[in-house]
Amino acid sequence: MNMRPLYLVMAAAALAVFVPILSSRAGDLDRQIPAAAADPVSPAASEIAVLAGGCFWGQQGVFEHVKGVTKVVAGYSGGGKDTARYTRVSDGDTGHAESVQITFDPRQVTFGQLLRIYFSVAHDPTELDRQGPDSGTQYRSEIFAAGPGQEATAKAYIAQLDAAHVFAVPIVTKVEPLKGFYPAEDYHQDYLFQNPDASYIQVNDLPKIAALKRVWPEFYREKPVLLAQK
Repeated sequence: MNMRPLYLVMAAAALAVFVPILSSRAGDLDRQIPAAAADPVSPAASEIAVLAGGCFWGQQGVFEHVKGVTKVVAGYSGGGKDTARYTRVSDGDTGHAESVQITFDPRQVTFGQLLRIYFSVAHDPTELDRQGPDSGTQYRSEIFAAGPGQEATAKAYIAQLDAAHVFAVPIVTKVEPLKGFYPAEDYHQDYLFQNPDASYIQVNDLPKIAALKRVWPEFYREKPVLLAQK
């Protein structure tokens, strides 16, 4: 999704025609992975999780279909407020990653369960600084922990999955404390649902939602919670 706003649709169509093999390995998004062994129960009624894993269009679309999630915002995390805009983040030198801020009810879905979805169907955690056709540090795999508990859970889960050799190669996902999250421009919000026929969405993102429904039916809800409805 490394493109300027005026050329989003044209570039997406070109990607689908010329580099379909570089999609987000949709054929591999088809298996369950073990639950997090350490997933502390939270007494809170609402929490946030900030995750980065490639283009935020697909990440937002996936988590808007997860039961217990009440809001998902596409945005930027990892850099400063002054560079938190698409035209700068796209340069790949701001420290930002395209991210999603997920508000969820931990009584319905835990942070560990969100990570289970994140690692299994939302993106490929073994790709370094890229996802499918998109490359650069802004597309890296990273968990921005909202507190020490999330940081410990995320690090323990990555170690658990690596020790079990769940993936053929080591996980490259970073875990760092959340320092800030900045919502993306309005035209990025709910982009997947507003542009379901775009070639980029069909090739790279809709397979992730199909995988969520197939692999994790207990977490899937048919009607997404769209930001536009908030």
